[in-house]
Amino acid sequence: MSTVNNHRVVIRRKRVASKGHHGGSWKIAYADFITAMMAFFLVMWLVSIVPREELKGIADYFRMPLRVALTGGPSTSAQTSAIPGGGTDPQKESGEVHRGQSHRVEAQPDAERRDRHRLESLKRRLESVIDSSPVLKSFRPQLLLDLTTEGLRIQIVDSQNRPMFATGSAQVQPYMRDILRELGPVLNDLPNKLSIAGHTDATQYARGERAYSNWELSADRANASRQELVAGGMHEGKVMRVQGLSSSMSLVKDDPYAAVNRRISLVVLNEKTQRRIEAENAAAADVSSRDAQDVGRAVDEHNKSQDAATAAQE
Repeated sequence: MSTVNNHRVVIRRKRVASKGHHGGSWKIAYADFITAMMAFFLVMWLVSIVPREELKGIADYFRMPLRVALTGGPSTSAQTSAIPGGGTDPQKESGEVHRGQSHRVEAQPDAERRDRHRLESLKRRLESVIDSSPVLKSFRPQLLLDLTTEGLRIQIVDSQNRPMFATGSAQVQPYMRDILRELGPVLNDLPNKLSIAGHTDATQYARGERAYSNWELSADRANASRQELVAGGMHEGKVMRVQGLSSSMSLVKDDPYAAVNRRISLVVLNEKTQRRIEAENAAAADVSSRDAQDVGRAVDEHNKSQDAATAAQE
């Protein structure tokens, strides 16, 4: 007779705890971080290449975006149109207000600042050339660079022991020739025009039957300097004006006979001065060919009448 096995069988099942599911939120955070870093370095790069004047203008714009609201503007009640610049005929373009018109007043100072920035860069370039050139470095005390209302002024002053020209003439001395020919190519870096002026001291000179004054001497020296600049590589078309000022603008006011009063001034003109000179020349040359012929005939008739009167008296 078989026996019944009453042994209880126990089955143990080990439950494996499932790990939490990892989502992709960290990828989004990492992507945001990378994007922010890229934008940061992009801004830093843009800041490094934009000129300081433009950065100042951008900063001023964001510092006071409500400038019109704060400082006031034209009253809308006095306008006949609800839209600024609007006209009676919407088909016409003459009533439109273009975007550039609102910044026209601000564009002029910005252009002047950019022009001054270019002249300052040229000044630094010239100082670097002078310091690195063996020829110019030895004459550094006789080279004066400064920014004026007309542009960048480069003055080459005379010395008691080292004159730029032969006494009483426009003959360029060898060292002065070297200075001008070294400066010539550097002046081509900017498109700005050049003004050349000759200055003398108060010592008077006489030559031949007609007096050869300091006015003629200073003008001849200025033109001789122009020739040496061109010989050194400067474009001849850069020169806008060559003039002789005699001793009318002495560098040392209380000593008109000082050697430094004898000098050559090279002015790299800013755009404002260049436009002014061009406007003056245009106004002076605004004569038609017919008017010129009429003037010529009037002069000829006047001369003929004078000749006839002289012959009648004889």
